[in-house]
Amino acid sequence: MLLHIVARGRIGRSPEAELVDRYLKRVAWPTRVTELPDTGGKLPGVEPQTRIVLLDEAGDTPGSIVFAGRLSRWRDEGVREVRFMIGAADGFSAEERAAADYLLSFGRLTWPHLLARAMLAEQLWRATSILANHPYHREG
Repeated sequence: MLLHIVARGRIGRSPEAELVDRYLKRVAWPTRVTELPDTGGKLPGVEPQTRIVLLDEAGDTPGSIVFAGRLSRWRDEGVREVRFMIGAADGFSAEERAAADYLLSFGRLTWPHLLARAMLAEQLWRATSILANHPYHREG
């Protein structure tokens, strides 16, 4: 299953970009990052076996094990791609939220887009390591 981060704006060569690369290189599942212009620019249509996850302040705040379980269920159901969408500064519209398969939040605090990307990449590594019984994640 492809784990696909789709984000508005360019990350360039920055410490945050290094973190994203560092974590995504550790993920055993296929990964991809797509950068869209800050304004405009739509991603091609979504195939039936794709799940759309919006990073949104109104989303769920699952623990890492619960998040890993969601990815595991989707994988087992034959989902081919999960697109994690990081929106522009104004976030997502009500229509975009309604069309998403899942809304994910890193808490009620507002995070800069560059850090949100790095945090998402780390959580993808953490989730896939949990599913592989790797000792990276430690509970309580």
